Amino acid sequence: MSAGTTNPQVEVAVVGAGAAGLAAALACAQAGVPTALVGRHAPVADGRTVALLDGSVRFLKALGAWDEVGVKASPLCTLQIVDDTGSLFRPPPARFNSAEIGLDAFGWNVESSHLVAALRRCARSQPNLTLIESDAVGAVPGEAASRITLADGGTAEARLVIGADGSRSPLRAASGVSVREWTYPQSAITTILAHTKPHGDVSTEFHTRSGPFTLVPMSGGFRSSLVWVAGKGQAEQLAAMDDAGLGAAVERQARGMLGTMRIDGPRGLVPMRGLLVTTPVSARLALIGEAAHVFPPIGAQGLNLGLRDAASLRDMVARAHRDGRDPGSRAVLSAYAGGRRIDAAARTAAVDALNRSLLTELLPLDLARGLGLLAMAHLGPLRRMVMREGVLPRFGAPELMRADRRAASA
Repeated sequence: MSAGTTNPQVEVAVVGAGAAGLAAALACAQAGVPTALVGRHAPVADGRTVALLDGSVRFLKALGAWDEVGVKASPLCTLQIVDDTGSLFRPPPARFNSAEIGLDAFGWNVESSHLVAALRRCARSQPNLTLIESDAVGAVPGEAASRITLADGGTAEARLVIGADGSRSPLRAASGVSVREWTYPQSAITTILAHTKPHGDVSTEFHTRSGPFTLVPMSGGFRSSLVWVAGKGQAEQLAAMDDAGLGAAVERQARGMLGTMRIDGPRGLVPMRGLLVTTPVSARLALIGEAAHVFPPIGAQGLNLGLRDAASLRDMVARAHRDGRDPGSRAVLSAYAGGRRIDAAARTAAVDALNRSLLTELLPLDLARGLGLLAMAHLGPLRRMVMREGVLPRFGAPELMRADRRAASA
């Protein structure tokens, strides 16, 4: 759409062209809802990948994006957790296999930039979806619609605005929705590695006193993505190393399990922080993804939670459209908020508790963490329950993420 375009009127406008925003826009448009996607995409080369869990893969299949994503994704068939804290109560390594809960893989690991590019290509050819290649600078809710002001001087109107504009969300700030924010004394090194031993589709997470050190398989068998959470000082020292030095440091930390390692992609240095909104809705506004919650890069929860936001909101919008109701009404927004609060709060608490438990050397916490891992490793029903819940919540899963869903349409 050309610069300065005024007043395209749609049912739903999604602000933010990252993965969660793109998925939300595609899902609403495919449900027959006139939708606009507002925003420019500027990919950042920081070596990040995303582990798309099984429910997210089903969602992408329903959107028609998975074929392109899947050819460059690697299956995550086994998760291995190694306690490397030096604790007196250190349990032996634990392995969790997806076949035990009837899945070929827990999920698939793919470069974030490739995922967004595939979704963007789908969006360009999607009926009912108008692409507005300009950032939004604000939105003012009215009685019947919200008026969105664009950076290029144009405007747009929508009955519902979906804020997918990131952790510093201008839409959230303007709406007055309050947030709880916190930081950790850590940063994460992210990059892509090549190694001389095959990963065997095994994702390995070392629990260390400075945080998790995680190697996630990538396609080809001899490449993995790295998320190394460390104290800020150590992380900055690692970031300052040349490729050879960092590769050797990673190899040592991984105990040589994947052989010789070398850096094979861009790097990133990510501050560790968290954010959670008190409510993901305001007047004619629903927040999804990092506009509603921010996680440290631990446990593959961040984007998967954002995609569940998008899929859940799509269900609410599709039902309202089918019944001739206003998608931005209080009733629709209340239903969305009620369904997302528990999921977001529970995932936030779990990730926060795991990370903080690694940073302390209190023996009772070490004992509790070690016993918990032992119980999951040796008690089959508990292990399977935790694995299933980690992949997708048992209750309230969105329609397009369900294994038993019938038709993709509402």
